[in-house]
Amino acid sequence: MQPREVGIRFEGMHDDLLELVPAELHARSGGVLYSGRSAFRGPRPLYLLGLNPGGDPAAQADETIGRSIRSATARSRNDWSAYADESWQGRPPGTATLQPRVLHLLRNLDLEPRAVPASNVVFVRSKREGLLARKAELLRDCWPLHEAVIRGLGVRVIACMGVTAGAWTREMVGAHELVESWSEQNERGWTSRTHIGRDGLQVVTMTHPSVAAWNSAAADPSPLVRSALGRS
Repeated sequence: MQPREVGIRFEGMHDDLLELVPAELHARSGGVLYSGRSAFRGPRPLYLLGLNPGGDPAAQADETIGRSIRSATARSRNDWSAYADESWQGRPPGTATLQPRVLHLLRNLDLEPRAVPASNVVFVRSKREGLLARKAELLRDCWPLHEAVIRGLGVRVIACMGVTAGAWTREMVGAHELVESWSEQNERGWTSRTHIGRDGLQVVTMTHPSVAAWNSAAADPSPLVRSALGRS
């Protein structure tokens, strides 16, 4: 699958990015950007991608992609991170299961979470990956935004949460050469891997923080991401 060419004005990149989301997705439950405007002012070496928003699309039917776009474009604060500043599952901001794990990763890389561009490969919500229908079409529809981020911000490392997000991203950017891997220091020994493309763009496929405690020394993938940033 080849990414589509896009044209975009990077002076107002945050808002222009949102114009790349197809109108037919606006009524679907989901979300787009997980960082505020300041994160989309380049250059930014790292782009953080999950697979798709979690939760229940029926129970969260009013939390649409279109609503997330309106919220993002109306947001008065430039410095904002869904991982640090949003309340998930009714819990205090930044404390729901994977939020502190993502925050640990970024801070262990000496990166301010609100300064790191973040999103999901696919914008449509599902309870789990297996319930995400028409994946190829969704990837095609959502990828132009990611391509614009990568090109516009000069991204050199894409850090992906989970195997599927990493595989889809590698396919889209042509990163197929394995350059490094790291296995958890525990009994299960799950492995995270870094691949690189001909243009030097690297994709780090990490374990998923919903099941892997990144904020524990045994399962922390941040050294692998730090190594990729060092190569870039």
